[in-house]
Amino acid sequence: MNRCVPLALAALVVWSAPAAAQPSRNFPADALRGEFVITAPPEILLNKQLARLAPGARIRGADNLLQLSGTLINQRLLVHYTFDTLGLVRDVWILTPAEAARTPWPVTPEQARSWQFNPDAQLWRQP
Repeated sequence: MNRCVPLALAALVVWSAPAAAQPSRNFPADALRGEFVITAPPEILLNKQLARLAPGARIRGADNLLQLSGTLINQRLLVHYTFDTLGLVRDVWILTPAEAARTPWPVTPEQARSWQFNPDAQLWRQP
């Protein structure tokens, strides 16, 4: 009976440790920043322009867990996003305050083509 208490405490420490450590996310070089509003899935507003989520689009919350599009309707969110080959929004990451503070970050494909990206530091540099 006395052995159970230390084992339970050890298990609690092991299971709670990953929740405390928030790993930083690495975004791809083609990820753009923008304002994201889901109107009626798969229809969205992206930087106040009509757009559409791709079939199988992944939306990751600030905790990096997958979010269902229906639970985010009419919320204005600052995100990083990528497009698929058809121009549909494929991947979306809802930004944490620390990620949002990383500036500058391109908001158009033209900016992303003309700026330089350091994938290790997750920073953009304007020419």
